[in-house]
Amino acid sequence: MFRFFKRKEDKFQKLIEQQAALSFEGLRLLVKYLDTTDPEVAEELSLKEKEADEVRRILIDELNRTFVTPFDREDIFALSRSIDDVVDYADTTVMEMVILNVQATPYMQRIASLLKDAAYEIWQGVLRLPKNPNVALDHAQRAKALENRVEAVYREAVADLFSGPEDIHHVVEMLKMREVYRHLSNAADRGDEAANIIADIVVKRT
Repeated sequence: MFRFFKRKEDKFQKLIEQQAALSFEGLRLLVKYLDTTDPEVAEELSLKEKEADEVRRILIDELNRTFVTPFDREDIFALSRSIDDVVDYADTTVMEMVILNVQATPYMQRIASLLKDAAYEIWQGVLRLPKNPNVALDHAQRAKALENRVEAVYREAVADLFSGPEDIHHVVEMLKMREVYRHLSNAADRGDEAANIIADIVVKRT
């Protein structure tokens, strides 16, 4: 009986780990796209986002059919959702850039690099939850620090963007860029949420 419950716990842990790994890969591809604007990288990111969605669907299906979970059902659902949202916003960032014909800026590249590093910390935090919760908490705190740096760069980028429109064409370009920055900021918000949930799980289990 104990082994049965243990298998159930392992299943959820592995699915969350898989989501976190896919999120990190998605952010790595976002960084690569901003450096190269390669359509093949954009397609690879889109496929990664779909793969992440499928893992989340499986997790929700298992959650609906399982009585015993390794930590609160609400926390599993919320952590899964926030991690999935990060890679979703990475994908929509690229989609908006393609649709609006926006070129990457140094600000975008800095933000994406920070988001990638934060996604790595979240992934490592998830991996450490079962056996090393205090280490998981350390990774969550590092992720939050990185997300705070994203917000600082975001504010700097927006201030620079609206520093002096010259004509209507410039205003249109500003609005396009603002939309892309918004997607990046949303990714940071969801990463911050994931880090908070990891910290909450650690507190509840210790």
